[in-house]
Amino acid sequence: MPRALVFGATGYIGSHLVPRLVAAGWTVRASARRREVLEGRAWSAVETVAADALDPGTLAPALAGVDVAYYLVHSMGAGAGFAERDRRAARHFREAAAAAGVRRIVYLGGLQAGDGAAADQAASEHLSSRRETGDELRAGTVPVTELRAGVIVGPGSIAFEVIRDLVNHLPVMVTPRWVRSRMQPIALDDVLTYLVRVADLEAAGDHVFDVGGPEVLRYDQMLRQAAEVLGKRLRILPVPVLTPRLSSYWLDFVTAVPAKVARPLIDGLRHDLLADDSAIRALVPIPLMTYREAVSAALAAERTAEAPGRWTEGAFRYRGSRHEVSFYSKAARAEATVAAPVEATWAQVIAIGGANGWYWNSWLWGLRGLVDRLVGGVGMRRGRRSRDDARVGDAIDFWRVTAIEPGRRLTLLAEMRMPGVAVLEFAVAPAGEGRSRIETTAHFAPAGLVGLLYWYALTPVHRALFSGMTRGIARRAERSNRGGPAATP
Repeated sequence: MPRALVFGATGYIGSHLVPRLVAAGWTVRASARRREVLEGRAWSAVETVAADALDPGTLAPALAGVDVAYYLVHSMGAGAGFAERDRRAARHFREAAAAAGVRRIVYLGGLQAGDGAAADQAASEHLSSRRETGDELRAGTVPVTELRAGVIVGPGSIAFEVIRDLVNHLPVMVTPRWVRSRMQPIALDDVLTYLVRVADLEAAGDHVFDVGGPEVLRYDQMLRQAAEVLGKRLRILPVPVLTPRLSSYWLDFVTAVPAKVARPLIDGLRHDLLADDSAIRALVPIPLMTYREAVSAALAAERTAEAPGRWTEGAFRYRGSRHEVSFYSKAARAEATVAAPVEATWAQVIAIGGANGWYWNSWLWGLRGLVDRLVGGVGMRRGRRSRDDARVGDAIDFWRVTAIEPGRRLTLLAEMRMPGVAVLEFAVAPAGEGRSRIETTAHFAPAGLVGLLYWYALTPVHRALFSGMTRGIARRAERSNRGGPAATP
């Protein structure tokens, strides 16, 4: 049975590719920088390993015994300088793959804006980086099959989520000239089929293939068709002054898509991105979804997806099963190192809320509960079932326990009234002998512009609140570990 490594298995394509490869009969090893994130996927019959292409020493165990390695990582989310990091990562990976005896690398890149020097100058930094990554991989001795795609339509795709947020929440759009750029959007399911099928076709080795859907559409046509599928009314008012770069900054305020990733992608929309897919169609002749069918399939996939056991970005369950709530969330994080073992820290986490309070300025939580009651919500009146224990399904004030990994993680889903969906997650981990680390993360998936404004307005409060609460957990755990009372001072 052939063995595949999916390098970047927590990413958008990788997380969907892993189960498809398993279903096709492959033995699959999934890799990401943090193994615990992979474990949260709960994939059956999948080996997981931590590896980072920027840390060459981690690559040999990931690639050992692998026949085909899918290279599905990029550094756009890291901001400026991502192109150089991507080149370095690809170089490390190709060298490690050769040393491990990998038979083939399969890489998913980006469609390019034509050929020649003029096209090279016109390409965005993102598209140039995608091309350079493929070139770097091919500079080694392992054959590389590269697929180049443009707009991929599926839940979680940056390009699709920008369209969905715009259509769901802006019935009137003032748009730049680039909305008339032409694309060949392709369904996620079709991209996955191509990726699986080319891996064991000898004729696909050491080739670059464009992949695209069956239609050529302008960006404004994609917006209108998505609105029709979603049952939204949309009016588009094009203006000549908005460049792709200005548009990308504007999108920061009207969508929840991460800016560091959305900006370089939008910057690449200045030119037509069309696919000459005749070669891949001859090699892998599959029926392709139209754009409308792809949008409908994306919405259906969300409704039928298995609910994850813990917080996962974009999970339909954690968006209140509402398509109008953004796939991508905003987040506030705080962490502290605790001079107490994991058991002492976890005891404070699992007891939070209710009569025990929220460990830092609990009156703020009470005020939020009062506001919630005034607008018809549950407020803080429910308290806790038990003072020092919790189980999945319990109410804790205006939260609901949705996941517990004893000694490690507690996940709470907000049931208060708000323009979006909120999740509060506590993670506890060892930090050396007799010490532990507590990390608190608040995720908020906004419902439209009102939700975004709600988040931005409360950002200073969130920072202070979650930082103070995390320090409060640490203090209580340390005091309890010394044998003193755990009450918050």
